[in-house]
Amino acid sequence: MICVLMMASGAGWESDAFARLNTAGGVVVLKRCVDVDDLLATATSGQADVAVIGLEAPGLDPSAVAHLRRYAVRPVAVVASAVDDLDVLSRSERLGITNLVSADDLESLAEVVSTVEDMADTQVRGLEPSAPVVSAPTDEHRVVAIWGPGGAPGRTTLAVSVAAELARRGGSTVLIDADPYGGGVAQQLGILDEVSGLLSAARLAGAGQLGDRFASTTRAIGDRLTVVTGLPRADRWIEVRATHLESVLDRARELGHVIVDTGFSLEDDPGGDFGARPARNAMTLTALAAADEIVVVGAADPVGLSRLARGLVDLREITGGAPVRVVVNRMRSSLGWSEREIAGMVEGFSRVSGLHFLPEDRSATDRALVAGRSLIEGGDGPLVRALAGVVDAVFPASLAGENPRRTSGRRRMVLRR
Repeated sequence: MICVLMMASGAGWESDAFARLNTAGGVVVLKRCVDVDDLLATATSGQADVAVIGLEAPGLDPSAVAHLRRYAVRPVAVVASAVDDLDVLSRSERLGITNLVSADDLESLAEVVSTVEDMADTQVRGLEPSAPVVSAPTDEHRVVAIWGPGGAPGRTTLAVSVAAELARRGGSTVLIDADPYGGGVAQQLGILDEVSGLLSAARLAGAGQLGDRFASTTRAIGDRLTVVTGLPRADRWIEVRATHLESVLDRARELGHVIVDTGFSLEDDPGGDFGARPARNAMTLTALAAADEIVVVGAADPVGLSRLARGLVDLREITGGAPVRVVVNRMRSSLGWSEREIAGMVEGFSRVSGLHFLPEDRSATDRALVAGRSLIEGGDGPLVRALAGVVDAVFPASLAGENPRRTSGRRRMVLRR
């Protein structure tokens, strides 16, 4: 049985196509989707085999087609004119769709749906496969998402610090600001560009040009660290689809390790209407789903720990098996509890792969913020050594490029504990 998704965006051929597919043997229409976002969200469930879509549907772009194929959903496009029309061929080539059926020839739709092959072997009506090919991730390059609950526990500071420390050790690193509520990476690093790297990358992904022009969306910070700056205003989240971020992460992983600064909310909201706009938290959920490891940061005070506990429970339902590491930030003796007590609380709410504590050092963080530099560039200190310990655990291979004196000092600190 072939399960089909349909997305016609109100085109006149939809009812006829639906009837023909439902009466065809061995084919069932699983859902009639209202727009591209609905189609992509349904495809993610992994229950569909083929998507019958309108070639001119609003929001349909190469990254959306790549998302379908990522979940083994083969696209079949219905076109209003003849399949050999030059405009049709040009658009289908740009999208990477090679299976075309004319709206005037729907009698062949069921047969095409039943016999459509995988994209790697597809040769339909004289068209050559031209879908954008995403290179397989290099084994040594990992995607690490930095997440934390609401209340500013230090997500951006941790993401910047981990990326800077990893780059300092000689590893090529891409830092991506994917906070849908407004980015802060550019401000922390003193980047004054008026153009958002994330918005530029999203537009290129939508046009199928990200592969060749990804470098134009990044800013170099030193020899090993490049940054994709975030949204200049919180209201511009609507311009970045989940499929765009997937393409950005895939392309960034080809260049080095990827550190993603995410938002705080895990709600899978529908976007408030049935238009062609993405969900508000789609970027955060996409980054977490793509991550090889998730680093969760929470504040050490009572409010921060309660938010951390609830966040770990919520995160457990959506991680999909990725290891979770917890960092407790701004740890200080005046709070009146020990690291062991906090560890017992964390372990009671979630099974984590590691637990780290970052001491509070307000003067160091203030100096770094005012100077527009990472904490790593500010010199040695307890906080910097603790941050380096996080990098040791998340990227153990990076120890090969570590400063021997700094490493031995950190080992002595662990032994004293």
